[in-house]
Order: sequence, then C-alpha cells, then structure tokens
Amino acid sequence: MQDEKTQAVRTMTDIVAKFTGYIGKRLPDDVMEKLGQLRAAETTPLAKVVYDSMFDNLAKADELDRPCCQDTGVIQYFVNAGADFPLLSDVRTILDEAVRQATREAPLRHNAVEVFVEKNTGDNTGDRIPWIDWEIIPNDDSITIEVYMAGGGCSLPGQGRTLMPAAGYEGVTGFVFDVISSYGVNACPPLLVGIGIGGSIDVAARLSKKALFRPIGSRNPDPHGAQMEELIEKGLNDLGIGPQGLSGQNSVMGVHIEKAARHPSTISVAVNVGCWAHRRGTIRINSDLSYEILSHKEASI
Repeated sequence: MQDEKTQAVRTMTDIVAKFTGYIGKRLPDDVMEKLGQLRAAETTPLAKVVYDSMFDNLAKADELDRPCCQDTGVIQYFVNAGADFPLLSDVRTILDEAVRQATREAPLRHNAVEVFVEKNTGDNTGDRIPWIDWEIIPNDDSITIEVYMAGGGCSLPGQGRTLMPAAGYEGVTGFVFDVISSYGVNACPPLLVGIGIGGSIDVAARLSKKALFRPIGSRNPDPHGAQMEELIEKGLNDLGIGPQGLSGQNSVMGVHIEKAARHPSTISVAVNVGCWAHRRGTIRINSDLSYEILSHKEASI
C-alpha cells in the first residue's frame, strides 16, 4: 500500500509540475479571445504595433516552448479540495515539489526571496511559498487547482483600504480609479481588474485575487454588482491608458467584483490586477488521478 501511495504522490506531482510550467508559456482561452477582440478594436498605429508584438511574442513562446514573459512570478495555488480526495494530506508536499520541478524543467525564473534575510531560494519555494489558498468541498473526491503566476508588475498595483461606511460605493469606485490611474501603467496593460468588497481588509484582499480567476466576460450574479462592473470597466477604458500604457481604445480586459457581507460600520475594498499576459490555469484531478484541463482547451501536458 505504501508503494502505491508513493507512486500516486509522484504521479500527481508530475501532473501539477507540467501544468504549472505549461501555463507560464500559453495563456488561457478566455484571455487569448479577449486580447484578439481588443487588438481588432484599436485604431491607432502605435496600439496596433503593440498588440502585434504581444501576439508575436506568444507565437514565439509556443514555438520555442519557453515562458511568454521572463517574470514567471511567485507561484500561487487556489485549491478546491474534495474532503474525500485520497491524497488530501499530501497536497502541500505535492505542490511544493511541483514548483521545484517546474522551475527546473520549464524553466521558470527564480523569484522567491526570503523576507529579512533577502536571499533568493533558487527554486521558487520558500516560507509559505508557493502560496496555497484552500477551500474544502464536502462529499467530493476530486481536487481542482487554479494556478497563478503573480508577476512583479501585476502585483505592484495591489492595494486595499477600509473606508468609513458613509463613503459608500462611490468611495469604492473612487479608490479603484485612484489605484489604476496611478499604478496601472506599471502592470503591462490591458489589465484584468479584480475588486473585492467586504467588511475587513483581509477578506477584501482575498476576494480581489479570487476575482481574477473568473472567466473574462462573466458578470457578478448580483445585478447591482454586474452594473458596477460594467460602469467601472467603461470608465477605466475611457482613461485611454491603452496597451502597455501607450494610449489606446481600451485599458482593461475586464472588471470582476467579488463580495462578502460586511459589518455596518466598515466597508473595505481591495484591488488586484492581472497583466495582459494573465498566466493562470485550472485543472481538475480525479481520485484515480485522471485529469481535465479546464482553462486551455487545446492543452497537452
């Protein structure tokens, strides 16, 4: 039995390692589709040239089997784990080793620097890194893993604030515009903007990151939330930041809002963004270790 367990751990590690390396090289289907739409909408020669360079870069990454951006980020895993998944107790070890393997084989740039000692670990693992965000799903024996490469540029605009309740949703909107207009150009637009709204800053921050995993073009199920997404998206596009901050018709790929009920005395808002090379992917692994890649329909690992 122990030999079977050891082999199962190795098999899952290899699957996750290969998938992690894969998403550093090839963008998910919804991002590719949206970039194509934004490219077609541009009218200025400079914006068209920028988009052409993006797509040339993606083609080269695919041809050469190399990351599409040199900054392959700090690896984050958002895990929905079935309570009955047979390797649940081994997931932390599996994901750590998957990152080390992907770093060697993909290859991925070494980006994990230990705080205080300021030392790069050399394998993209370190204190609590790769970061794992967990949700346990009752009565389920599969595991769904969302992989995200949080690059330096797209992490730079990440901010949050707890507002006085009288600031209301106008205050939330104003904060989002302050962040994107001040820092968005550093994150390689067009951006995917994730907004979290809740009663404390830790909740809002977590929700703003999770918002980046929703399919581009999806809307918040609450009609007020959906309307707010649409209005903020239009307003950010009207800023004219354009691809790589060089001006253009569109500044963002989309705006996604996630929410949690709040205390009546506080309203917290946080913003996280994904850059144009929004490297994320979703894979579901079954109890028998068969798997399905949900984010890249043509993926083969």
